Amino acid sequence: MGEDMVKQDVVIKKKYKKRSQIKSIMFRYKKNKLAMVGFVMFIIMIIIAISADLIVDYEIDAVTQNMKERLQTPNSEHVFGTDEYGRDIFARIIFGARISLFVGLITISLSLTGGAIIGATAGYYGGRIDNVLMRIMDIFLAIPSILLAISIVAALGTGIFNLLLAMSISQVPRFARIVRSSILTVKGQDFIEAAKACGTKDSRIIIKHIIPNAIGPIIVQATLTMASTILTISSLSFVGLGIQSPTPEWGSMLSDGKKQMRYYPHLVIIPGIAIMLAVMSLNLIGDGLRDALDPRLKN
Repeated sequence: MGEDMVKQDVVIKKKYKKRSQIKSIMFRYKKNKLAMVGFVMFIIMIIIAISADLIVDYEIDAVTQNMKERLQTPNSEHVFGTDEYGRDIFARIIFGARISLFVGLITISLSLTGGAIIGATAGYYGGRIDNVLMRIMDIFLAIPSILLAISIVAALGTGIFNLLLAMSISQVPRFARIVRSSILTVKGQDFIEAAKACGTKDSRIIIKHIIPNAIGPIIVQATLTMASTILTISSLSFVGLGIQSPTPEWGSMLSDGKKQMRYYPHLVIIPGIAIMLAVMSLNLIGDGLRDALDPRLKN
């Protein structure tokens, strides 16, 4: 009976400690005004992207050509004006947000999963396994991520699936490095040695003990990488290797509008501002998380 009470008390203390740590991180994050501005901006973008179908009609406003209303400047009927095919720019911006954010989130999820598996394996086991895996990652890191993505898309062809694959592969080495370095700082601590002494499986130690204690830098890197991913997606679409027109995407909108930029600058200014706001909000969130999760700033 006494042992059960002790175990229950230990579990309660662990839960309380975890909650207090989360509250402390949230408190430090909320004190960063710029980080909160970035968070609010990003949430608004997500809400607009999710509810895009409730705001405008995809087929009529964003895709279907209407040459009678082509190249209109912003007015009461078309808030952001129309493009050279008479399509509403506001509609294409909000549906483009859905594609950019969707591709960015999926890319980060896939690359983080692959990088976590490789980095955790290399960092935990070390030795020859570490050398082999990290040298392979070094080969990929020697190639700029956008150049690697361009090579993969050029080889496989354009399309959302190939773009997701190219972006995910190009970001895996970076996450593998981050995860490995985070695990190396944790794996030698006493609680890991205690788990090994109790006969806990390696997979459980990595998933339950090491990764949760090394998650801070990984989250920050994921946030910042998503910002660069959105830029890369737009860059690939701008050069014709990403999302193809008439599907609305910010980079392809820039590419389509550059021909009329001299006389109708809103065709490139508006999608450019959309890209800027998305990237800036994610960078602000990443900076805020980095400061909130930094143990040197707890006091």
